[in-house]
Amino acid sequence: MKFVVIGGTGLIGSKVVSRLRGLGHEALAAAPSTGIDVISGEGLNAAMTGTDTVIDLANSPSFEPEAAMDFFRTAGRNVLGAEAKAGVRHHLALSIVGVEKLPDNGYFRAKVEQEQLIRNSGIPFTVVHSTQFFEFLPGIIQAGTEGATVRLSPALVQPIASEDVADAVARLALQAPANGIVEIAGPDRMPMSDLAQRFLQIIQDPREVVGDVHARYFGSELQEDTLVPEKAGWRGALDFERWLAQSEYARFAARA
Repeated sequence: MKFVVIGGTGLIGSKVVSRLRGLGHEALAAAPSTGIDVISGEGLNAAMTGTDTVIDLANSPSFEPEAAMDFFRTAGRNVLGAEAKAGVRHHLALSIVGVEKLPDNGYFRAKVEQEQLIRNSGIPFTVVHSTQFFEFLPGIIQAGTEGATVRLSPALVQPIASEDVADAVARLALQAPANGIVEIAGPDRMPMSDLAQRFLQIIQDPREVVGDVHARYFGSELQEDTLVPEKAGWRGALDFERWLAQSEYARFAARA
């Protein structure tokens, strides 16, 4: 089978390309660096020739609401239009658990618009809703930092390792289109503030985490279950300890 992986040189995309090639499939890593640009449309029509499935992992370079909306609208229309011309039989896109629950977040609104374009395209599809990645934890902590304090919501999270996300995406891309949403998540649930404090203690960071139900998560207040799946169709194998042990923070994990 031939796969075009939009964003195929990124964190998840490069892993998906490697997995599909390892199974003997043709997997084209589509990115500006490989001559394929989803915004200008350059290289898209040629890339789609003979393609069975498109895996869309592209992400907006900006989280600013208007810029993100422009990116996902333009990229979505260009990619889906090229797919329709080429007769692609499956479009798989990676999105976010809870994306529909945070309408006041401009980036999340843009992801919802992306999903709607996919549904309206007429191309058989699978939308993968993933929980947040373990790899994003330092950024989440930094976003909540006020001096020596980190103020985060105690809402539940069920983080997943990028390795497990790549496994799930590759597996689902090889299956028939779901024509709906498939949720994936990590193995364990915990309050976000608790996970952050545990991480900081392990890496010997002196900042203190304060759980605050009014703390905003990238501009939005969270309910307890906003960021966890109602029923995950697939759960990753790597829990926090196993992810940490193979991460760039492994030297700290060995001392803990």
